[in-house]
Amino acid sequence: MTAADETPAPSAAKPAASSDRRAISGRLWIAAAAVMWSSSGLFAKAPTFADWPLDSRGVLLAFWRAFFAGLLLVPWVRRPRWDAKLVPLCATFAAMNVTYLSAMTLSTAANAIWLQSTAPWWVFLASAVLWREPVPRAQLAPLVIGGLGLAIILGFEIQGQARAGVLCGLISGITYAGVVMSLRALRGHDAVWLVAVSHLATAAVMLPYVIWLNIWPSMSQLPVLAAFGLIQMALPYVFFARGLRTITSQEATVIGLLEPLLLPLWVYLAWSEAPASWTVVGGGLILLGLLLQYAVPLIRPAR
Repeated sequence: MTAADETPAPSAAKPAASSDRRAISGRLWIAAAAVMWSSSGLFAKAPTFADWPLDSRGVLLAFWRAFFAGLLLVPWVRRPRWDAKLVPLCATFAAMNVTYLSAMTLSTAANAIWLQSTAPWWVFLASAVLWREPVPRAQLAPLVIGGLGLAIILGFEIQGQARAGVLCGLISGITYAGVVMSLRALRGHDAVWLVAVSHLATAAVMLPYVIWLNIWPSMSQLPVLAAFGLIQMALPYVFFARGLRTITSQEATVIGLLEPLLLPLWVYLAWSEAPASWTVVGGGLILLGLLLQYAVPLIRPAR
């Protein structure tokens, strides 16, 4: 083979290079979204909200985050369309928001995010039990490992003072699974529209309770809540949708694991909240199970 033969034709090299650049760009968009999502603990644990009652703080944070995120996402909506399947999506999305931020305020940030990260296994179990989908043998090991991690966290925490927070974290994982399944059923719709309407519906459902609580943010709290909605929720969803244009959802899920890894770290660095040793072990097993479920299938075809 001559040197000329070894050199790719310019017409073939350019599309390949362009495709690689698009993939790298997509990964960066997804990574940016995951890093921004991981800031939830910084807002929820901020001393700025210390004067709000602890038992209702999660609900108030969920309302204001959803309100601002929904408003800020509206300009990005391109193809709004009604569908009856939006009802279960909005219901599970609202429940996920309330239980996740309640878990964040009533327990450690690590408990909240790692328990919510069990959502893929609830999706897996629902698919197997409700829709009789076949169970791939390769999924059994990640399921067992993740289940063991969940059992360790629940076993140590369920009898402690953070029991309510841990139960909220568990429910947030189950309701997050409901959100995932609802989004699958609505995959023909504009992604930003689905996220915007979910946030606005969440705020609308919670508004009567917030009015009844009669606890309103101060002028110093309002910009923090607006940033919570913008930086931690609205922009990351736009970034995530943009990243999915050039990479697969499976690869995006693997990159998204940055969120449960970084969130407890940010909270520790900012507010000195360290997770318990059993939470680290349980969370590590949950993350290991997720890696086995999503990362290993990506690596295998390249062998």
